[in-house]
Amino acid sequence: MGLTLRNVSKSFDSNKVLDNINLNIDDGNFVCIVGFSGCGKTTLLRVVGGFESYTGTVLHDDKPIIAPSPTRFMVFQELNQLLPWKTTIENIAFGPKLSGNKSSRKPLEMLELVGLTDARHKYPHELSGGMKQRTAIARALVMNPSILLMDEPFGSLDAQTRRRLQSELVQIWQTIKITILFVTHNIRESIFLADRVVVLSKKGRIQSIFDIELPRPRNVASADFGKYWTAVLKEMEVKQ
Repeated sequence: MGLTLRNVSKSFDSNKVLDNINLNIDDGNFVCIVGFSGCGKTTLLRVVGGFESYTGTVLHDDKPIIAPSPTRFMVFQELNQLLPWKTTIENIAFGPKLSGNKSSRKPLEMLELVGLTDARHKYPHELSGGMKQRTAIARALVMNPSILLMDEPFGSLDAQTRRRLQSELVQIWQTIKITILFVTHNIRESIFLADRVVVLSKKGRIQSIFDIELPRPRNVASADFGKYWTAVLKEMEVKQ
């Protein structure tokens, strides 16, 4: 059933941020939303998360999204989103413990999935930026959501760490088959990660959608990868 957006618009006062968004995302898809700053990428993510009011229709498994739900979990760019007084494993286990979520995954399994078994007893101030984001991803996945919403989660990391976490995220996605909606302004990142890349115009409209038909793992130096990069860039630069 997946995620469906029909004629979705969003305004702040008189400023229209999203304009008539129509999009269908099947269960298990990896979709990247790209566009320049201010085009509505984060707002679109927040609408799907149930954090923003909107006009139009947003359905998850044929049910309207009108409020936040543990079936949709967000990971942010901010590196300091963990509880500083809790260890890595305690941060991961905090959500299920607080909510009593019986469908949650096992914290130790999620710790192993993101490769942090050796850091289970470390506090956030002892972790690198990449380790903090791995913990944040595990903390989201332990709640067993249907959709993982990611708002430029690697944007604050150095280039080498960012590339490594991109590869790790693809491996995690392939392992647990979760739907991922990933916001980025980085074209290379979007093509490396996604099944589909949705380009938003500066006016908050869907400019174009690309189905990324490249084998995994993807070679960013290949000619076919470069063709997608050029095509996405061309669409981002269209003036509207």
